[in-house]
Amino acid sequence: MALPDIATRVYDHSWRLDPIVRSLLDTDFYKLLMLQMIWRLHPRVRTEFTLLNRSRHVRLAEEVDVAELREQLDHARTIRFAKKELIWLAGNSFYGRERMFAPDFLAWLSEFQLPDYDLSIEDGQFRLRFDAPWTDASMWEIPALTIINELRSRSALRMRGRFALDVLYARAKARLWAKVERLRALPDLALSDFGTRRRHSFLWQRWCVEALKEGLGSRLIGTSNVLMAMDHDLEAIGTNAHELPMVYAALARDDAELATAPYRVLRDWQDHYGGNLLVALPDAFGTEAFLRDAPDWVADWTGFRPDSAPPIEAGERIMTWWRDHGRDPRTKLLIFSDAMDVDGIERVHRHFAGRVRTSFGWGTNLTNDFRGCDLAGSAQLEPLSLVVKVASAEGRPAVKLSDNPDKATGDPREIARYVRVFGEAGRERQAVRV
Repeated sequence: MALPDIATRVYDHSWRLDPIVRSLLDTDFYKLLMLQMIWRLHPRVRTEFTLLNRSRHVRLAEEVDVAELREQLDHARTIRFAKKELIWLAGNSFYGRERMFAPDFLAWLSEFQLPDYDLSIEDGQFRLRFDAPWTDASMWEIPALTIINELRSRSALRMRGRFALDVLYARAKARLWAKVERLRALPDLALSDFGTRRRHSFLWQRWCVEALKEGLGSRLIGTSNVLMAMDHDLEAIGTNAHELPMVYAALARDDAELATAPYRVLRDWQDHYGGNLLVALPDAFGTEAFLRDAPDWVADWTGFRPDSAPPIEAGERIMTWWRDHGRDPRTKLLIFSDAMDVDGIERVHRHFAGRVRTSFGWGTNLTNDFRGCDLAGSAQLEPLSLVVKVASAEGRPAVKLSDNPDKATGDPREIARYVRVFGEAGRERQAVRV
């Protein structure tokens, strides 16, 4: 597939609607894996997902035109899964498993449409809500984030001249390639593109994936973006996310059920998937609490993805837990993906070399790193900590504690209740990175 000249494409933009979401496959693989389990087990649970801008210093609604945002959101609602996409999902193998997606699920997916949304502005921020069955509301997360991030990029570049854009993208390409050359020096590196949610643009992510594919060869083990995996003959990479334990916890009838919610999620996941998909995300309510109460069978899972604690400290704690449960960390997998960039990848890779298997998800700092590349120095090209999180399930508030209290979400009273149930051990305030 020929790659377009991105600067020319940005400069020549002249049509009324340039769609940001081109396909419902333009999403992260974990959304489809989770969706199949949710559809099977919880088809009638109603949830609300909301947009959260953790970079509060940026008044997002003053940088992105609300009419353009509505136009892109409305367009995304018109898209359906294409027949060739469903055939690919049905016929491809994922994580070495044939027929990952069941025929009845794919039949349901063929009729899928993103649900309606509620959009308003409050104190310079967008108030964007998706209130719908869990199966439907969940699928807005990635399209909503890609739309807002790309509209912000487009706004920043709208009045740039042809040569200014040329220089901008040339600098960004050189910056990325310098990173690739450093990563190429790491023996046994396993790296995936995790950059969909906060990418600069669809075309830029596609360029980055192609650059990694050429520059890293077999060290690039895949991409979380399902459409790009299909188009570029790469493995689709992903397992599960915080929304699963958050919803299970919100539905808990009492504190005792709340305390066991993270493990009921894993049981259900294990019933649906196996092998390398058995990767636990332990930090929804604090990694220390998760490890303290985890049943022994969790130690038989393939690995963990520490997400909000410092990576080396989190990895060491998990390895100690494995050893305490009689498992050899050298047979296990740690996946690091929180705010990773080259310096961190190098440091973590070298620290754990030969002691545990590692893999890296490279996200925002892959697909939206234009720092120092812009002649005009626009702050609008700085990436944001922008997320879409589940806010409630069946009208009950949902909470994420996180290992970093600055990343906690939910009603303060419910957060206090969760802290009482799970404890504060291991939770440490730190700057939220992207």
